Amino acid sequence: MHILSDPVIVAAVLAAFLLAGFVKGVIGLGLPTVAMGLLGTAMPPVQAAALLIVPSLVTNLWQLLAGPSIRAVARRLWPMLAGVIAGTLAGSGLMTGRAGHWAALGLGIALIAYAVIGLAAVRFRVPPRREPWLAPVIGAATGLVTAATGVFVLPAVPYLAALGLKKDDLIQALGLSFTVSTLALAGALATASSLQPGEVGASLLALVPALVGMAAGGWLRGRVSEAVFRRCFFAGLLVLGAHIAIRAVL
Repeated sequence: MHILSDPVIVAAVLAAFLLAGFVKGVIGLGLPTVAMGLLGTAMPPVQAAALLIVPSLVTNLWQLLAGPSIRAVARRLWPMLAGVIAGTLAGSGLMTGRAGHWAALGLGIALIAYAVIGLAAVRFRVPPRREPWLAPVIGAATGLVTAATGVFVLPAVPYLAALGLKKDDLIQALGLSFTVSTLALAGALATASSLQPGEVGASLLALVPALVGMAAGGWLRGRVSEAVFRRCFFAGLLVLGAHIAIRAVL
């Protein structure tokens, strides 16, 4: 299917990325999750994942560069990021198989559980002494989930939240993690010959509404307190998780 030749599909892509960008602007994540869920009604998951590449890469770089200290975040997270790359490439092809359906359902359920725990103010903490061995494991698991679903959230987001980062540091850490995940996903799709010129052109088109939505969401996020931000963060995860689980079942 040539996406740009169908006005209905083009409109759906623009609307999906406008909403996905807004969600990402508010809570720092959710662009691939929302976009994959919405676009899944109109096209195969592999094609929807290909559309994510440009908007996800650019918005995550924007989020990354807006933070306080890229070098410090990268130095702390590089073991996890290396695991993300390895796990995503190792899972290349999962999205086209039956495993992708079960992975999506599991992802939605896990997100719901994590959001409920967060809204209940149960705090997890990862002691610094555990980071050297836990970070690569978390990264590899995130990479496998990314390869199967096109979504970069678990278990990277709970892990990053458990590091006790401040709001701006957490947003930057998420931006770095998602940037690396996007590049790894692009590599996996290219390896599987699932990244075609038509999808690249449509992905460039989707960048515009994603940036508009992210700017609007970022404006809103800058005007809420730390406590409100945390509630929005976990409420957003709850909605995203429910959306993924419902889509996987239907």
